[in-house]
Amino acid sequence: QVRLVETGGGLVETGESLNLTCAASGRTFSNYAMAWFRQAPGKDLEFVAAISWTGRTTYYGDSMKGRFTISRDDAKALALLQANNLRPEDTAVYYCAQGIPHGTQYKLRSEYDSWGQGTRVTVSS
Repeated sequence: QVRLVETGGGLVETGESLNLTCAASGRTFSNYAMAWFRQAPGKDLEFVAAISWTGRTTYYGDSMKGRFTISRDDAKALALLQANNLRPEDTAVYYCAQGIPHGTQYKLRSEYDSWGQGTRVTVSS
């Protein structure tokens, strides 16, 4: 049974940083791409970042470029998201996802078949 558990969310002030962690279990971690999505109150799910199964390729949502960094630790089966210079509009529940995207379709939620329960990030102004 695949399980993804996100940790690291919390309340921060504008300009501060957070490190989110997704711990995966249940299947061979290194075979899968990993991604982060987020959902703000009253809004649709939004792509944040993704990393290929090799770790060589990363993708970011437009508003995250230059502020967020996704990485993976295959030995520990972890997907990591470093979020810097946080803004109030980054407030959301952040979800970890795992899958095998077709081609370069890493930004589509439909390409991921396993999801965590989410961790809440609140950025105060």
